[in-house]
Amino acid sequence: MHLSEFDYDLPVERIAQVPVEPRDSARLLVDRGSAGVEHRHVRDLVDYLEPGDLLVVNDTKVIPARLALKRSSGAQVEVLLLEAIDDVSRHWTALVRPGGRLREGETLRHEGSGCEVIFNGRSQDEGSFIVELGHDGDVLTFLDRCGQIPLPPYLQASSVQSGTNDRYQTVYARRPASSAAPTAGLHLTYPLLESLRQKGVAMAHVELVVGVDTFRPITEDDPLQHQMHSEFYSISAEVMDQVSKAERVVAVGTTAVRSLESAAHFDALTGRTKLYVHRGFDWRIVDLMMTNFHMPRTTLLVMIDAFIGPRWREMYRTALDQDYRFLSFGDAMLLNRHLA
Repeated sequence: MHLSEFDYDLPVERIAQVPVEPRDSARLLVDRGSAGVEHRHVRDLVDYLEPGDLLVVNDTKVIPARLALKRSSGAQVEVLLLEAIDDVSRHWTALVRPGGRLREGETLRHEGSGCEVIFNGRSQDEGSFIVELGHDGDVLTFLDRCGQIPLPPYLQASSVQSGTNDRYQTVYARRPASSAAPTAGLHLTYPLLESLRQKGVAMAHVELVVGVDTFRPITEDDPLQHQMHSEFYSISAEVMDQVSKAERVVAVGTTAVRSLESAAHFDALTGRTKLYVHRGFDWRIVDLMMTNFHMPRTTLLVMIDAFIGPRWREMYRTALDQDYRFLSFGDAMLLNRHLA
């Protein structure tokens, strides 16, 4: 493989800056294999799923993980928390800008709240650092005081309106843990989920803690040389029992895919996964996938290629020609890996 195979031209005006309302009014490009595509809306998902299907969602919740801090000199520092590395959530891996200029043990402060964060140097993962939060045991209270929801960097500041933070959470989000949203799930609504339930489609929850490494572009010329960073996932035994009995498993988003296929490939319901899904992957669980349109040169696009083969390129071209909206607040696709 070569990285150029996963590149395409994404005009900046095609990147959705605000979400549509209601959530399920987003457009849905439906994969029909050799028969082409259909242009529908997410609310029409009920027309494509059948009794006995299992809809699997990632119910992780985004935390206020972006901290705007200052050094004692007054210089600004941005900390993006990635994942807690102790039981009391004091120590975290994080992206820090400019991390290379900070001294180990240096205290950073949030100007508005007085919250303190101690910089503890580099982590074992390339490009990330270790920070210590100065909280008294309630990390969410601490982050609510000094943090912000880390909306994607391609959203223009002028477009981020009141209420956007709430729209960067799924309606079924549970445990606060992630630094990014499982964005395909942003389209689902309670009325749509109820319509699916009444049709006989079951629903299951899994968790994968989403970090920014999931979305980082591939920089190696050979995508197979790309190094995946690990993410925490968890699936209950009850969900795996549902999977085994389902007619078809429909994963909402690439993170739900990674959770399910990690459990199958590693024979572990909970753990850390570096699963890299690319061409030749041995699919064991997921039959259909609902997902957003992804950035070029990312592992997400490599996964789509592994799922439906090269026809993704024509689907992306069609989406661009037909004014679909791309990335986190954009429209969605429904893909079926069994279609020719």
